[in-house]
Amino acid sequence: MYLYGNSRINEKGNLEIGGCDTVELAAQWGTPLYVMDEKWIRQRMKQFVQAFQATGLAFQVAYASKAFSTLAMCRLVDEEGLHLDVVSEGELHTALAAGFPPERIYFHGNNKTPAELVKGLEAGIRLFVVDNFTELQLLELLAQERGMKVPVLLRTTPGIEAHTHDYIQTGQEDSKFGFDLGSDQVYKAVQTCMKSPALHLEGFHCHIGSQIFEVEGFRLAVGKMAELIRNCQERYGTHTKILNLGGGFGIRYQADDTPLEPADYVEAIAEEVKRTFSEEERPEIWLEPGRSLVGEAGTTLYTVGSIKEIPGVRKYVAVDGGMSDNLRPALYQAAYEAHLANKADQTPTETVSIAGKLCESGDMLIWDTVLPSVESGDILAVGCTGAYNYSMANNYNRMPRPAVIFVADGKAELVVRRETLDDLISQDVIPERLKRKKVTTF
Repeated sequence: MYLYGNSRINEKGNLEIGGCDTVELAAQWGTPLYVMDEKWIRQRMKQFVQAFQATGLAFQVAYASKAFSTLAMCRLVDEEGLHLDVVSEGELHTALAAGFPPERIYFHGNNKTPAELVKGLEAGIRLFVVDNFTELQLLELLAQERGMKVPVLLRTTPGIEAHTHDYIQTGQEDSKFGFDLGSDQVYKAVQTCMKSPALHLEGFHCHIGSQIFEVEGFRLAVGKMAELIRNCQERYGTHTKILNLGGGFGIRYQADDTPLEPADYVEAIAEEVKRTFSEEERPEIWLEPGRSLVGEAGTTLYTVGSIKEIPGVRKYVAVDGGMSDNLRPALYQAAYEAHLANKADQTPTETVSIAGKLCESGDMLIWDTVLPSVESGDILAVGCTGAYNYSMANNYNRMPRPAVIFVADGKAELVVRRETLDDLISQDVIPERLKRKKVTTF
């Protein structure tokens, strides 16, 4: 079995994460349960920062909070000195409520509402990553009304297709994100910024995809963006100082995934920046890892319930969660590995498929995985669920969302409490006309 971060098989034969026995965690906190290895998250953050420090370049690393956003996570990011990337009013509110410094927050998104822009302006965030002309005009108007000059980056689509799933390719020209580089849209946006007394163009942003296992795409992106920066300088006299290359750094979900180390990505980017830009013209390089900071740090624990065997066809093992706590297999056909936390030292002997309990035939977490002999009551551990699992959790079938705990040095701390049944109906309202209606009985 593959052991992520600070995981091991302890003397009881159980999976242990951050010094905590996962079988005991399941008994104490219930299942499904998201378990986050805090030290592994901090280590990954340090790896990106230290890799940049070794290059001698001016840089900034921001955590892409869409991967996993909670009050505790924002505090952790703040302690490690990273910036924070938010994509909604909710993520911004979470960061501010956690006491995260607004001057280290920047706001992404392809359809920021007026309310979101106002909240960012009034909070005094570092800058906005502007995605389209509608936003550019609205932000300019809102800034003018407040007598503000707002720093912005312009997001571009450089026409680079990363080798990844179609749903998570965001750098190609046909994308809902960013100003198109191929049709000169971005140059029109630059002109708008240069003419506006309310907008201050600080640089450019691009994001070429997700789950990227090679560096060539980032090298190409540096070249494309360098050409854009030089063209803008020649045409309009711009002196932009920031080049944000986004994120997309791959992680290991299963055995055939071959991610690079953070330093490999950073070193390749730095080499291309140094080769492409003279020392005098080099911009500050920003990156915004999300999945690569928290993905491998997360493990979801489930309790095995029903077991259904179809002779000669398949053995289904159902757990007490599913697409309500991990939507990615249904949404992206994402693949995961699983182990029996209470039988971690036992040899896998049978091929089973892990089914969720949601009322959908497509609610399958893992197809055809090999486990030790499975019994009802076993604790199933699905690894690498730290990114986009809690974030995408939902209440389909009126399923309460799971609790989240941080583990480190043998201690477990609650960071998100489990939703209760009363939480599920807390926002429901019965109109007066239905309150008065008599219930028909049969």
